[in-house]
Amino acid sequence: MEKRVKRIYFISGLGADRRAFKKLTFPSDFELIYIDWITPEADESLENYALRMALKIDTSIPFYLIGLSFGGMLATEISKKLGPLHTFIISSSPVFEQLPWYYKMAGSLSLQKLVPVHLLKKGNNIGLRFMGAKTPDERLLLKQLIVDSDPHFMKWALTCILKWRNKDRPANLTHIHGTADHILPIKYYNPDIIIPHGSHFMVYANGKEISEYIQQSIR
Repeated sequence: MEKRVKRIYFISGLGADRRAFKKLTFPSDFELIYIDWITPEADESLENYALRMALKIDTSIPFYLIGLSFGGMLATEISKKLGPLHTFIISSSPVFEQLPWYYKMAGSLSLQKLVPVHLLKKGNNIGLRFMGAKTPDERLLLKQLIVDSDPHFMKWALTCILKWRNKDRPANLTHIHGTADHILPIKYYNPDIIIPHGSHFMVYANGKEISEYIQQSIR
């Protein structure tokens, strides 16, 4: 009997692209589709941007959705509208209320507007370690992702995150979070799957472990 192909759509994190998912592995009966960024419209909200990204998803075929960090917030919004078989968010927030208080304060004061665009392109060693890059391989990839990113897109996305007000968590959603995430500290969350010592970049550093958890959930 022919195996039924399982289709998974991926949305990467802010300042990243499909390369962040390099260490996630799946059997050959999984079709992996990476949704690339699109150009945001002027003053576009996270919700509206997510709906436009969702136009790339073929809803005639049942699918799974995986979102990383900012991509996890987008995946949450898409999940509410399109109803995938299951959604997995990694190193992310399913609802606004769980964002750390200092992000909420920054958003209310619009402090992100004070950050010079060129600073968003900095990939120094301190920042890379804060993101969770430990090995030379991880530091190299993360630095390259930052160098290749669009600082204007990053600033727009940062504003979207701080203005996001989602309160609804889809029922068919699994939140995977690491205990060593310094960007979104785990103390503010109650994730479904906890990765010990997992950083904000654990999708790469702990790719094998995360892949196994997702496959077990799908099976």
